[in-house]
Amino acid sequence: MPAQRRELRRGQWPIIAAVAAGGAVGACARYGASLLWPTASGTFPWTTFWVNVIGCGIIGVFMVIITDVWAAHRLVRPFFGTGVLGGFTTFSTYAVDIQRLVDDGKAPTGLLYLAATMLAAMAAVWTTATLTRRVIEWRQP
Repeated sequence: MPAQRRELRRGQWPIIAAVAAGGAVGACARYGASLLWPTASGTFPWTTFWVNVIGCGIIGVFMVIITDVWAAHRLVRPFFGTGVLGGFTTFSTYAVDIQRLVDDGKAPTGLLYLAATMLAAMAAVWTTATLTRRVIEWRQP
């Protein structure tokens, strides 16, 4: 293996470790939310819905802050953005929830959940990013 390639691979380990550590934190937080607010089988999965919407809202704030305001350490984005928030938001559980609703004969609820989650998550990112930019502009002299 060429030395340049070996050096590139060695430089990736801190990023991989940051994503893994952040992912563990985020997944534990999501799991904790599911224990605190369990969803009954065949009903709208409110906990997963709100975890995804809140997580996407935090992503909107975070991305504005680390790109427009703060020169963050190179591992902050992989740790918090990809790791913590990637582990906290759960689009795999979202897909499983939809499948379970359909399998339980609740296809209309599954379809509502499918559309509502995507719309609310996108709206959360856009709204929080926009509001964060406005606050930053307002606070600048």
